[in-house]
Amino acid sequence: MAASYDDAVIELHQVPHAAFVGERKRLAAELRAAGDKAGAAQLAKLPRPPVSAWVVNQLWWHARDAFEAMLAAAERVRGGELAATAAHREAIGRLRARGAAILADGGHGANEAVLRRVTTTLAAIAAAGGFAPDPAGALGEDRDPPGFETMGLAFPVKEDGEKKDGEEKDGEKKDGEKKDGEEKDGEKKDGEREEKKGPVDRGEAEAARRREAEEAEKAEEARRHEAEAARRREAEEARARAEAAAERRRIEQETARKQAERQRLEAALRTATGEMEHLQREIARLRGAVADAEDKLERARVIAADLEARLAEV
Repeated sequence: MAASYDDAVIELHQVPHAAFVGERKRLAAELRAAGDKAGAAQLAKLPRPPVSAWVVNQLWWHARDAFEAMLAAAERVRGGELAATAAHREAIGRLRARGAAILADGGHGANEAVLRRVTTTLAAIAAAGGFAPDPAGALGEDRDPPGFETMGLAFPVKEDGEKKDGEEKDGEKKDGEKKDGEEKDGEKKDGEREEKKGPVDRGEAEAARRREAEEAEKAEEARRHEAEAARRREAEEARARAEAAAERRRIEQETARKQAERQRLEAALRTATGEMEHLQREIARLRGAVADAEDKLERARVIAADLEARLAEV
């Protein structure tokens, strides 16, 4: 039996997908019977998640190690450790495979559309750093991941075989160096130009490249700081919303408890008042019986005295 609303939510999101509605009704009835009418009403309104979100919940409850490995890799990526991107992809891939097995075990079709939504929701949770504002393992719907800036990346992670932005820049530098080399060959043919202009031009070009690289690095650092600040703000707002919701539930539960206690005391008072009135009527009845008995006793005394007098005369 669920001890509280939060316990009921956790228990509800671990049941088979097909049993969700019936289990929700049962748990709401238990909360209502325990006096938590507000929690019961709130639980009854929880929607059944789509099967893709249900799979992600089951991965949290039944593949916790792989799930936490994904979150840890995502945290490293957000911190600027781009080498962790491969580990992040591998962790999501392992969870996708586990999700396909969970779908098959639950009698659901592990089609590509469902698995794609599972992967997208996993990526969104990894980008956000957790399930908030939902409780962990209790998603009510699928999630869409935020932009790459929120992950702490300055560029999207591309599929294998595609060049990343940084790689393109390295390639451009190599091309630039080759051009410098070609200019040197040309300058060797024209000695006077090599002496007067060649070294100066190459120095200026190299200085310009360094300045561009420094500016790009500063811009990247600023974007990372901004993304991290935005992530912290979102996390703080989600935490504040969760705390406010918990406080509302606490107040509603306390109000329901006081109302139930008031109703119990009112019923006890009615019972005690009825018993008191019954005893007062019984006392009045007994007092009347005593008075009648005293009258009869007095008459018996009179008769006895008369008999004694008559007996003395005889």
